[in-house]
Amino acid sequence: MRLYVIKRLGQAVGVLWAAYTVSFLVLDYLPGDPVTAMASAGMDSGQVDPQQIAALRHEYGFDKPVLVQYAEYLGRAVRGDFGDSVSTGRPVTSALADALPQTLQLTGAALLLAVVLGGALAVLATYTAQRWLRQLLLSLPPLGVSVPTFWVGLLLVETFSFRLHWFPAFGNDGFKGLVLPALTLAVPTGAQIAQVLAKSLLTALDQAYVETARAKGAGRWRVHLRHALRNAALPALTVVGLLVGQLIAGSVVVETVFSRDGLGRVTAAAVTAQDIPLVQGVVVFGALIFVTTNLVIDLLYPLFDPRLVVASDRKAALA
Repeated sequence: MRLYVIKRLGQAVGVLWAAYTVSFLVLDYLPGDPVTAMASAGMDSGQVDPQQIAALRHEYGFDKPVLVQYAEYLGRAVRGDFGDSVSTGRPVTSALADALPQTLQLTGAALLLAVVLGGALAVLATYTAQRWLRQLLLSLPPLGVSVPTFWVGLLLVETFSFRLHWFPAFGNDGFKGLVLPALTLAVPTGAQIAQVLAKSLLTALDQAYVETARAKGAGRWRVHLRHALRNAALPALTVVGLLVGQLIAGSVVVETVFSRDGLGRVTAAAVTAQDIPLVQGVVVFGALIFVTTNLVIDLLYPLFDPRLVVASDRKAALA
């Protein structure tokens, strides 16, 4: 188990380093100059003082060679220092600390809804003995995946805010303000979870151990939940880990539609302003959330299938 955990931790560190490196290279080669844009804010480009631009370049380290910038920025990022925002002058960590709780609240609620709704739909679709009902329920996940996120958000706002007046349409207004944005993110995510879990359940129900459990007198519900679901949950868990990144990316659209303050709106503003330090901070924090979630899921795998740890130990022994 120790080797299994160490291996997963090493992979998590590698993903964080790759995310930082790729974001640095992409941002460095983008056209435009954030320092010039900041210096010329509110005035014509001809009025910009070249000495002021040079001073700002030196202050933010943009006058150094690319490799030197990368080494310095990476060294500071390891210590948790991403520098100051070019557009606002605030420390990047402070800007992220203000926006991150709202985004974590939104994505956490959306993930919980997606797992509950997607899991319930998959279990119900594979449990029912009515063929027409099974086909109807199994047709819902592809529909949920194909619907654009922004369209779902607009439809929910039109129905539950403007018509029924149950929930606010915009802002960070407590629990009620969280329901519609979380549901908007949860619909496509839960649909993907339901697709994978339903397929895994149908495959598991055809296995020999299920027939053995039935022959021993186990009830239909017990066989479905205790025997089939436990083995079918591994692919769905993998999908959940991958969908965390999709939820973080989707928060940009959802926070814009619902006018919520969060990491998504900060990202959109930073990209528009070519705020390199802030964009890199957002990328690294997003990657950190992604790898942390996947690390937790990797550590949950042995609880569902202890053979994974045994296989890992055998590979380590052979190596």
